[in-house]
Amino acid sequence: MAEQHTPRSLIVSLYGEYGRTPDGSPVPVAALVRLLAVLGVDAPSVRSSVSRLKRRGLLLPRRTADGAAGYALSEDARRLLDDGDRRIYARSEPKLSEGWVLAVFSVPEAERHKRHLLRSRLGRLGFGTAAPGVWIAPARLYEETRNTLERLGLSPYVDLFRGDHLGYAATAEAAARWWDLPAIAGLHETFVAAYGPVLRARRKDPGGPEDAYRDYLLALDSWRRLPYADPVLPAELLPGDWPGRRSAEVFAALHELLRDRGAEFVRPFLAGDGE
Repeated sequence: MAEQHTPRSLIVSLYGEYGRTPDGSPVPVAALVRLLAVLGVDAPSVRSSVSRLKRRGLLLPRRTADGAAGYALSEDARRLLDDGDRRIYARSEPKLSEGWVLAVFSVPEAERHKRHLLRSRLGRLGFGTAAPGVWIAPARLYEETRNTLERLGLSPYVDLFRGDHLGYAATAEAAARWWDLPAIAGLHETFVAAYGPVLRARRKDPGGPEDAYRDYLLALDSWRRLPYADPVLPAELLPGDWPGRRSAEVFAALHELLRDRGAEFVRPFLAGDGE
């Protein structure tokens, strides 16, 4: 298992892709242990990570229909995953004409810990820094940003605006200051280097449902970080050889090829029938 794949992250990816049932039914603890074992995570690490997610209010202890111990997603967790879906599975690039969302914040010195939290959260949402206390992102991120700030109790410190960039520097030049584009490109190149070979191999030999589940969940766990590090800027603001397009194509192909086949492996465990 690659170092970046923490047990907690893999559990979130597993719930997001396969454990988000319409009726909110819990995933049995035994199923989590068995499904994470396929990814190289031992049982104590699974239980410890589940406990941390429970303390954060993302997982709720529930009994399954047959009385087994399990965990269901909280409403906060479902909202987080729903917001994530719009990023993770997005296939279109924004248009420059859609404009920008600006976040301007001011935090009293007595609450400076919230200043760090705001910066951290805006950065994780994909905002770039236009000026001290002024953060910018494509306008399509407005709803998710609003939801996140309200959920964390940070909205009283922030004003949100929507608008266009009117100068004086060219917008492409300004965007290169607002975001570290070489660093973001490096993340995409790393993803392609790791999962391009997986895609080629699975196209030649799809393998069984367990193989599909393992390869897809690891790819998803790596990919779902990228749409947050990368705000997905309009094409005219990016270099012509931008690797984000290729990494998105690799993930989309893996999703199409492996996701449903992996579900065949997962389904019996969620039903309590897995060996």
